[in-house]
Amino acid sequence: QVQLVESGGGLVQAGGSLRLSCVASGSTFSNYAMGWFRQAPGKEREFVAAITWSGDKTDYSDSVKGRFTISRDNAKNMVYLQMNSLKPEDTAVYYCAARYKYKANGNSSWYAFISGEPEHWGQGTQVTVSS
Repeated sequence: QVQLVESGGGLVQAGGSLRLSCVASGSTFSNYAMGWFRQAPGKEREFVAAITWSGDKTDYSDSVKGRFTISRDNAKNMVYLQMNSLKPEDTAVYYCAARYKYKANGNSSWYAFISGEPEHWGQGTQVTVSS
């Protein structure tokens, strides 16, 4: 079982930056795709960014592409989300998420993961962007 703990949320003015961090424990970190999802009040949880288990590929939602950068440090069991040029519409609870690299049938789980099917979730961290 993977445990995920986020940190780094807070209140920032529009145009500012924040870096979210997530530390993982309980399993071999380098076997997991890692990502960030967010949920704004009254809205469905949505995909933000993801990175493969080796870090060789990333994916972003259109709404954050060019402003957010996901990275990971497998030696430290950490994944990060650097958020620049923040907008009020980025206000949400941000969740760290993880999924084992293979599905039960042996195929890659990458597309299932970025389509909204993580296996493990953190407790979330609040990001508030004021206008």
